[in-house]
Amino acid sequence: MNDNYRSGFVALIGRPNVGKSTLMNHLIGQKIAITSEKPQTTRNRIQTVYTDERGQIIFLDTPGIHKARNKLGEYMVNVAEGTLNQVDVILWLVEPTTYIGAGEQHIAELLGKVKTPVILVINKIDTVKDKKDILTYIDAYRKVCRFAEVVPVSALRDQNTDRMAELIFQYLPFGPRYYDEDTVTDQPMRQIAAELIREKALRLLSDEIPHGIAVTIEKMTERKNGMFDIEATIICERESHKGIIIGKGGAMLKKIGSAARHDIENLMGARVNLQLWVKVRKEWRDSELYMKNYGYFES
Repeated sequence: MNDNYRSGFVALIGRPNVGKSTLMNHLIGQKIAITSEKPQTTRNRIQTVYTDERGQIIFLDTPGIHKARNKLGEYMVNVAEGTLNQVDVILWLVEPTTYIGAGEQHIAELLGKVKTPVILVINKIDTVKDKKDILTYIDAYRKVCRFAEVVPVSALRDQNTDRMAELIFQYLPFGPRYYDEDTVTDQPMRQIAAELIREKALRLLSDEIPHGIAVTIEKMTERKNGMFDIEATIICERESHKGIIIGKGGAMLKKIGSAARHDIENLMGARVNLQLWVKVRKEWRDSELYMKNYGYFES
């Protein structure tokens, strides 16, 4: 390892649904965090690793900062806000707009209290018709917070994302390699599999159900031929939701399972036999016991 090797921790923060997980997945070149058009998709702090000859970046993809409506929401916001003091660089992702609402004002206030370098990332620039407008968006955000750098990108369309790693390395300290160079995440495979199943449910189910679901992996075993057997349960809050998740003749559950199995097989590089069940746990998002059982707890 050379003397110029840089390494450190980088937090991605922002309002729900601004594209944090999409950007992180793109930067590390592999899908680890689930993505969805529905807000509050990421619930835990997901750690992924980018390594090249310049150094190593450990990304922390945090839940979107939002107004909490239950214990799960409070947990998610605490995770996101608590990360700010534990990293070397902060990437604040925002939408391309001059309107800075209460949510962004709150984040700006939080960032004003930390000494960590903040890089403003204006995402979704592919949606901007006149690129000159981007300068007005930058000016609007510069009025509420000081930034080390400002980078307009489109995580979805891979526009200007190659600049991100280059800029981040400029602000990281010289340091050791924390993970082997082939490591892309510290997440257990069981957790990633559960999240991929939840992602498919988020995408395929109607709007009123997704926030009330969790996924647990009951069993994950490998056969002698290298195939994996995975048994998972989708937790929902109402009996009526259970019927919608299963669908007529089990059609929706099969659809969720088939889509999830495809992604899990790609990630594991092995064939997977996936079996899904559905259970009702009323108001689980306000139960600390259930939240801990389903993997949401302070580390």
